Amino acid sequence: MLKIEELHVYYGGIHAVKGISLHIPKGKIVTLIGANGAGKSSTIRSIAGLVRSAKGKILYTSNEGVEENILGKAPEFIVKKGIAMSPEGRRILPHLTVEENLLLGAYIRNDKEGIEKDMDHVYSLFPRLRERAWQKGGTLSGGEQQMLAVGRALMSRPDLVMMDEPSLGLAPMLVKEVFDIIREINAQGKTVLLVEQNAFAALKVAHYAYILEVGSIVLSGPGEDLLKNPRVKEAYLGG
Repeated sequence: MLKIEELHVYYGGIHAVKGISLHIPKGKIVTLIGANGAGKSSTIRSIAGLVRSAKGKILYTSNEGVEENILGKAPEFIVKKGIAMSPEGRRILPHLTVEENLLLGAYIRNDKEGIEKDMDHVYSLFPRLRERAWQKGGTLSGGEQQMLAVGRALMSRPDLVMMDEPSLGLAPMLVKEVFDIIREINAQGKTVLLVEQNAFAALKVAHYAYILEVGSIVLSGPGEDLLKNPRVKEAYLGG
């Protein structure tokens, strides 16, 4: 579905991503894990069209089977292609209601019936959002705001959903809920690219994982295998 070949990302004099290559197969959950500054968010932001100083190739194959290099394309183009992102820090609009935030996720669409159907689907995934549909986004708890950010990404009806640090700052019970939802979204046919510092939770849910350190991939393999890897255990799972 999506292949990255020799991706380099620069911020001024900083070489944040150093020629990484990876593959995200259709229908799978793939995770990028690593410490702060490893290059995870830079990678996902490059796919979303939010990084201008990037080199390499990001090859995306649509459902019609057409492969295209989307590196450097505008964010609206990327969303129309079927790729959506739930960003780090949630980035919801606090002065808009839950429903208005969700509708913003569907801004590229004009199929009113389909939008209403998808809104209902998001509310079935996140019943708490339905209860708070007319509440301002800024009054929601951290966990509810995270649900709203994921729901908003789903409203563009994407094939590939990217989530940047969805468990950051959440209580353990809510972390479990977020990862259950990730499994559910995947079970409903979506491909998921997950960026996470919570290595244990991410590896448990992922079909395949890449570990980044200082802009380079140092390890990759099935999530279950990396959970048992001594190097991963020592560096990311507390021994």
